[in-house]
Amino acid sequence: MNIILLGPPGSGKGTQAEMLVQNYRFQQLSTGDLFRKNILEKTALGLEASKLINSGNLVPDEITNKMVEQYLLENKFDNLIFDGYPRTINQAEVLNQILDQKNLKIDKVIFFKLNQDLLMERLTGRLVCPLCKRSYHIKNRKPKIEMICDFDSGPLVVRPDDHPDQIAIRLKAYEVETAPLVDYYNNQNKLVSINCEGKNAEELFLNLTTALELS
Repeated sequence: MNIILLGPPGSGKGTQAEMLVQNYRFQQLSTGDLFRKNILEKTALGLEASKLINSGNLVPDEITNKMVEQYLLENKFDNLIFDGYPRTINQAEVLNQILDQKNLKIDKVIFFKLNQDLLMERLTGRLVCPLCKRSYHIKNRKPKIEMICDFDSGPLVVRPDDHPDQIAIRLKAYEVETAPLVDYYNNQNKLVSINCEGKNAEELFLNLTTALELS
């Protein structure tokens, strides 16, 4: 089963993807990881993506699509989670073309619903581990030791794009570019909506596994 986790920044997609990987042997394709890999290796695509990410903007479709296409065509996978991709209708259509080349398809799209006030609260309290990429929150998902990752003891940091001024840019971009995907996949009868308000990570995961018919 290949799935897309769709929702605004801070809705919990990354955390839920981690839990699916740990509990159901899914593989996660995160554009954030692809960007970091290309940035670390100082590829042409990586250098351009770095400038945009640090300024709080989304990476253009052309760059993102090329990174995703390279990954999908060079790797074998089953039960793949698309986390943070596609972000636009154009990306969704390109993804369909890429998957067609491997005789694969998207089975379900999970939409995480959360209002903007709660999104701001979540994002301004988010912490990440630069080593293993796991995410935490100063209130809702605290590490066992303050500012230290539970898994590799690395120091936790605030992402550059999780500062308030950058968050506002990201949320605006989401409404304009990504929100239309809700109707796009709903019209294909692939969309399942989950209300994230008032739920911790474990409660949300139960809803997610039910929606995917895994439990």
